[in-house]
Amino acid sequence: MTDAGQFVSSREEISTNLLEVEDAKYREICSQYKALQRFKETVKQSGRELLTAGFDESSFKDLLDMFVGVLEQCEADDQGDALLQLFNEQTTSDSMVQYLRLLTSAYLQNHADFFSHFVEAPSLKVYCTREVETMAMECDHVDILALSEALGVSIHIASVEGGDGQRLAHHTIPEGAEPSLHLLYKTAHYDILYPHCH
Repeated sequence: MTDAGQFVSSREEISTNLLEVEDAKYREICSQYKALQRFKETVKQSGRELLTAGFDESSFKDLLDMFVGVLEQCEADDQGDALLQLFNEQTTSDSMVQYLRLLTSAYLQNHADFFSHFVEAPSLKVYCTREVETMAMECDHVDILALSEALGVSIHIASVEGGDGQRLAHHTIPEGAEPSLHLLYKTAHYDILYPHCH
């Protein structure tokens, strides 16, 4: 049975509802722009994390500059196509991923007292060198947590559980935060999930 509350009873209500939806879109765009600006500032400052971990600036400066350049192009892109186009350029995409891997490694090493208990390797440094900094290696839960904290980004992870693959467990990092990124974890692999737009 259909709920009567799903319908409007007058033309004025239709007009008001449409304006509220359109206004919400503008608010959403402004909020996304502000979030992108905050993210860009966080990324710009993230080089300090690498320096603290002992990385030589020459090993990451070009990667960081490219990353910030991509974010600036995204800020200037009113159609939203820039990020997809840039991610399809192998050099750009690989450079951004490599920088995020170095940042994750640095964050793990700078917070070794906490993270060293969660890795299976002779040492956290060995883990970072072999598993985190090396391209094409699968990302582990500890890596996701470190990257989330390093960038101040909240992440929702839906994990497929059970032999039948029909149950999902949901985790948000950090707990209680509003996630800006949604991931599906299935058989040692993460995929990006996009929220359904109504």
